[in-house]
Order: sequence, then C-alpha cells, then structure tokens
Amino acid sequence: MLASLAIRDVVLIERLDLSFGLGLTVLTGETGAGKSILLDSLGLACGQRAEAGMVRAGQAQCSVAAGFVPPEGHPAYAILAEQDMDPEEMLVLRRTVQADGRSRAFVNGQPVSVGLLRRLAATLVEVQGQHDQVGLADPATHAGLLDAFGGLEGRRNTVGAAWRGWREAERGLAAAREAIAAAQRDEEFLRHAVQELSDLAPVEGEEEELSQERQRLQQGERRGESIASALAELQPKDRRRGGPAEALRSAARSLERLPPPNEEAQAIVALLGAAQDSLAEAETLLQRLMLEDGPDPRRLEVLEDRLFGLRAAARKHGVAVVELPGLLVSLKERLGALDAGSGQVARLEQAAGEARRAYLAAGEALSSARREAAGRLERALAKELPPLKLDRARFFVEVAARDENGWAADGMDRVTFLVSTNPGQTPGHLQKIASGGELSRLMLALKVVLARGSPVPTLIFDEVDAGIGGATAAAVGERLERVAERLQVLVVTHSPQVAARGAQQLRVAKQVKGERATTVVEPLDKRERREEIARMLAGERVTDAARAAADSLLTGGLL
Repeated sequence: MLASLAIRDVVLIERLDLSFGLGLTVLTGETGAGKSILLDSLGLACGQRAEAGMVRAGQAQCSVAAGFVPPEGHPAYAILAEQDMDPEEMLVLRRTVQADGRSRAFVNGQPVSVGLLRRLAATLVEVQGQHDQVGLADPATHAGLLDAFGGLEGRRNTVGAAWRGWREAERGLAAAREAIAAAQRDEEFLRHAVQELSDLAPVEGEEEELSQERQRLQQGERRGESIASALAELQPKDRRRGGPAEALRSAARSLERLPPPNEEAQAIVALLGAAQDSLAEAETLLQRLMLEDGPDPRRLEVLEDRLFGLRAAARKHGVAVVELPGLLVSLKERLGALDAGSGQVARLEQAAGEARRAYLAAGEALSSARREAAGRLERALAKELPPLKLDRARFFVEVAARDENGWAADGMDRVTFLVSTNPGQTPGHLQKIASGGELSRLMLALKVVLARGSPVPTLIFDEVDAGIGGATAAAVGERLERVAERLQVLVVTHSPQVAARGAQQLRVAKQVKGERATTVVEPLDKRERREEIARMLAGERVTDAARAAADSLLTGGLL
C-alpha cells in the first residue's frame, strides 16, 4: 500500500508530509485548492513526465518521495532482485526535478532510471481519472484479470509450464539441426583435424612436463660440454703442441740437467713432480666424469620434436597447448553428431511434437475455461452498471484465438474488454470511450468485480463522481468502500455521499500568505469531517440542516 507521500516545492506546495492507511481515503476541498497537484506529485514519483513548471517559483528544485509497503511476494520484489537491489520494509520511490527541467530518480536512495521507477510503480499503484486511465484500460492486463476472476491461475500456470517445455524442446531441436548443418559444412576439415589430433594424442599438462624435462636435458648437455672442454685443454689432440703435463715434464728435465751444486733446483723439481701428480689426478677425475651416464642426445631430440609438434598444432587451431585435449573431444563430438545426427534429430522432433501437443491441450482447456469465465464476468458487471447510471452500457469480454505465432506462456487467446455505452453502438475498447465520467464509473464497476484478483494494492480515483449526484453518487461511494475492503483506495471527490464513506478524510485547501499562495492538506477528525461534508452539501454557508444531513451520511443514512 501507499504509506507516505513527502512533497517539497511542487507548484503551490511548499512542504507536505502525508501518511495513509488501509481502506478508503477521501481527499476533498474546493475547486482549485490543489488536489490535482497531489496526484501530479505522486505521478512524478511514479515515473511520469517531469516538467520545469512543477518547481515552485523561486526554488532550485522540487522533490517527491512516495513510500510503499508491498505485500509479501509482490512483483516489485522480483524487479528489485533483477537489479541486484536488496528489499527493505518500505519501498521509497523518489524523484527530483531541477528548475531547468532535468530530473533524477531514486529507489531506496539508489539512483535508477526513470524507466525502472515506472516499472515498479506500475505494480504498486493504479490511477483512474476521467481522461487518463491506466491499468484496466491496458488490454495487456485483461487476460490476467479474467484468469484471476475465474480462478484460472492453476490452468494458466499449467499452460506456462507447457509453453516453456515446448520452447525448450524447440530450442534443443534447432540447436541439433544447426550442429548437424555446421558439421556437414565442415565434415572434411573435422575428419582431418580429428585424425591429426588423434595421432598427436595430446595429454593434459603435457606441455609443462615436456618443457621442464627439456630444460633438465639442456642443462645436462651443457655440463658434458664443459667437462669435455676442460679435458681437451689438459689433453690436446695436437700432440706436437703438447699440453700442460708435457710442459711440466720438460721443465723438470731442464732443471735436472743443471750442474752441481743444484740443491735449490731440486726443491723446484719436487714441486713440478707434485704438480704432475695433481694434473694426472685431475685428468683421471675428468675422464671418470666423462664416462658417467650423461643425457641422451636422442631423448632431447625426440622430446623437442614432441613439444614443437604440440605447439604447432595449437597455433594451427588457434588455441593454447593446454586446450588441445579439450579441442579433440569437442571435434569428436561434432563429428559424432554428424554421424549420429539423423537419429538424434528424429528423437528431438518427436519430443518437440509431444511438447506442442501438451501445450495445445493445456491451452485449449484454458481457452474453454476463459470463455466460461468471460460469461460470468459479463453477468457480474451487468449487475453493477445500472446503479452507477450506466444502465444503457453493455460490457463484453472478447476471447479471440491468436495465430500460432502469437501463442505465448499466457495462452492461445487474446482477451479484450469491450463496452458500448448506448444501444446499437458497436462495442469498442475501454480507452476509446468518449465520456470520461462514464469510463471512470465503468472502471470502478470493474474494480468492484475484479478486486480479488488485482495484483496492484493501491487504487486512486480522480473525481470518479464527476457529473453525478444523489443515488448514483451514493452507489459510487458504496462501491468504492467495497473495493477498499480488499485494496487501498484513494479518491479525489466533490461528492458528500462519497466522502462520507471514507475511513480517512483529508481536506485540501489553499492558504495565502502575503502575496504567495500555498496548498496545505489537513487530516480531519470526526467533528471536522462533519463540517467539511456539510460544506460540500450546502456551499459557503454551512447551515444546521446541512450538518444534520452530514450526520445522516456519516452514520450510513441516505439523503
């Protein structure tokens, strides 16, 4: 329901905070007091068009915040979930308008688009005015309203489930057909690629293992080369050039040929002998290292051929090496789909046919039930129209079959509410009715009958009683009160018969301070309600007779 409305600097309203309760709330006041400004303000918060003229003179911006408390499971919560917005106990729709006409929208303090604001508001409130009906006047809502009236939600849900099953089967069939067609177009490539990759037989994680082993082999190869180079320095292949061992022996022989006394030379000869022994030991150790098992050069060659082959295949198919095993599986599946495709398509065609027949059966059952419910709805409306001074009006519910391309989750029918207001007149759509007053009362009659199935918890009627009085106005008030037993109803009225039915009454008045007019709204207590209704009956001069008549209305009497 609508719980609160906060208005700041909108036209004649400077600052206004209103609270609303359940049941029927009536807004009364003299013509021009500003009742329409209240509805325009609420419309602004609900996403209607913003205009710079709504900003109070001399102010930089205006703002309106409407607080709603939706019932549990209300569609507004699903819309919030779509936007990743957390639900709160109160849903606040707020709009600001700058003096240059630019506007911003908010939901629970978060900036949103005006479109989202409008979507949320459509699930929360309906406005029925003489010239601007929404909700029931939209043919898109008629099938759902008829189903709710007829208690057909179960059948409708069955149709929706059958529709989704059929669509899913058709999508599966289309995907299979497309897969086969694509496979047939690429058959030669597929068979070659599968054979090539099967021969290659890539293994998950293989590239990393090969790279690490290759690195170890390359390091071992460099180690062997270093050992061989060191040994070659000690044992040169060119014997004429000699090597370090020969040089040491030659030096020792030269010192040994020194004439005596040569005691100093003997110490050097001993050192040269020790160096020859160390050099011989180094050569032995190097030769031993050379004889140890080193890396297999053939293994490195085989490993690199494998690694380079994997990388070449990955480049060819435009994937990473790690993805080659998965690619092979995918290509095999496509080839398998081609080989076994005809059988799969036949099975899917059968499944799609069965799903279609299930939808047809459910849809036809719903259509039949809708036609029966349409007759009941027409008869129920016929009883409501005469007391509302619509005794010449005739209401019709058209349940027409759609073409197959128009079938949907809500069934195979197009449901439209039609009306003729005069004998002999061709029934037409609700929104095309010429008389705004007639349409407003017709909407009220519909709401009386359809209130149980209404998904919108708050209804607003703007002067639904225009141009009527007496017993007809009393009938309007009685029906508004009946609707308010199930839904929250706000009504702008000039009729005392309607005003007396309200559970809450707000008086809209215009005050002039200095040279500036301001609209104010006052909740009325029991005594103030009596005076206001008496004013509505008598005019500017309230008499005792008018007060007595007001008492009669407030206690349920008729004038």
